[in-house]
Amino acid sequence: MSSSLRDEDLVLEPTSGSDQLIGFAVEHAGERVGTLAFRRESARTVSIRWNMGEHALALAVRVLRLAIPHAFDELDATRVEARIPVDRTDDVRAASISGLRREGILRGAGSDPDRALMARLVDDPPTGGRDGFIAILNAGLPTKRAIGQGLLRDQQGRVLLCELTYKREWDLPGGVVEVGESPALGLVRELREELDIEAEIRGLVTVNWLPAWRGWDDACIFLFDLGTVDAAITESMSLQPTEIKAVHWCDPATIREKATAATVALLEGLSDGDNRPYREAPEGP
Repeated sequence: MSSSLRDEDLVLEPTSGSDQLIGFAVEHAGERVGTLAFRRESARTVSIRWNMGEHALALAVRVLRLAIPHAFDELDATRVEARIPVDRTDDVRAASISGLRREGILRGAGSDPDRALMARLVDDPPTGGRDGFIAILNAGLPTKRAIGQGLLRDQQGRVLLCELTYKREWDLPGGVVEVGESPALGLVRELREELDIEAEIRGLVTVNWLPAWRGWDDACIFLFDLGTVDAAITESMSLQPTEIKAVHWCDPATIREKATAATVALLEGLSDGDNRPYREAPEGP
């Protein structure tokens, strides 16, 4: 059985021990306030769980800062992980402050809650240093989906829209920007992959925020000007069949009939001289 772990008036007192499961009672100022347990998931991976009841976040952080080094030093773990119900926000915060990085969400079926998967590796940078602090923030801060789209017109002023395989409405050409990729380069890449054309970015037209819609998360669209081209360019396009059914040169009436509500509002606003650098799309129907 493991020995006691101590930090001034905080004591983790072992209550049970085996090769697979090690339990501790958490005592603070002589009073039992919670429990903590390690479970060996593999030869070098240990999971940790705790129950501090209604006690303060700061106390949970102290408990974890005792327990995590113990797993590395005494249990020979190279990875310590926790799976925390997402509604237990104080426990998620305590894990983050103690050096566990958020790695994703484990979905729960039925009444089982979704759980935040958080972990720390033995060679992660110290939590008190700059590198460790940045790494934890990068893992836990919200991310916003970015989309690069292009405004391409023909000599008649018609706008190119894509007929897509995965939604009814037509939309401007472009797609989701990859991690570490600028919105402009993301658009150039998407046009190459989906339409087999090389685009010239002529400038940013606007940024358009999209609210969540039909199961899609919210996103920011960076709309770039692609200039005016000969309408015959579509004849030489090679479309990516998994995403693009067809492309169409669209006048205002066709845009209103076929495009997404966000695209209709955006293009009508631009046509009316609304050149705001930032806008927010209406809620989708």
